[in-house]
Amino acid sequence: MRVVIAEDAVLLRAGVERLLADEGIETVAAVGNGDELLTAVEQHRPELAIVDVRMPPTFTDEGLRAALRAREIVPGLPVLVLSQYVEETYAVELLSAGAGGVGYLLKERVADVTDFLDAVRRVASGGTAIDPEVIAQLMARGKKNPLDSLTARETEVLGLMAQGLSNTAIANSLVVSHGAVEKHIGNIFAKLGLEASSEEHRRVRAVLTYLGR
Repeated sequence: MRVVIAEDAVLLRAGVERLLADEGIETVAAVGNGDELLTAVEQHRPELAIVDVRMPPTFTDEGLRAALRAREIVPGLPVLVLSQYVEETYAVELLSAGAGGVGYLLKERVADVTDFLDAVRRVASGGTAIDPEVIAQLMARGKKNPLDSLTARETEVLGLMAQGLSNTAIANSLVVSHGAVEKHIGNIFAKLGLEASSEEHRRVRAVLTYLGR
């Protein structure tokens, strides 16, 4: 796997690069601002971009805007965003930008090496990896909940889907059979009016609904 890292904090950037190297993942460029990210993406055509939301010069949304632009340069480029805080507007914008291959983690999650590397692989393969704290804050917005028709168990399954867990991982987490998870997911799709299409696309649409879209 070939990765571009965009993070202005030198120590964190170097730390992430080292974690990836230890797993045999190649960092083809490690940069400190959005413009350099776009240059690196165009030059190297990576398989994943790991991007800080806030970067120079204004430290607001440069990283996210650059990540969205990078997805135009390399259509469908998987993007894993790291943020110090939950940026609700930015999180929803990223998650709404395309099907699959997106992640949003708080930087403290990098300290859990196993979880971080799992998120890297999941996003690179086209899945999602959303920090539970991001989900909690987006759900606390107070909008009308479109998920009232779901049972408590179906809502629990959808929450685990939003974190990027596979059906097998959900089954293990809830201590139920794989078939039971598939049945719950089928019910979720039906109740949310998600007509038959690719399984991955429906999962992303269900997650976006869960996050309040």
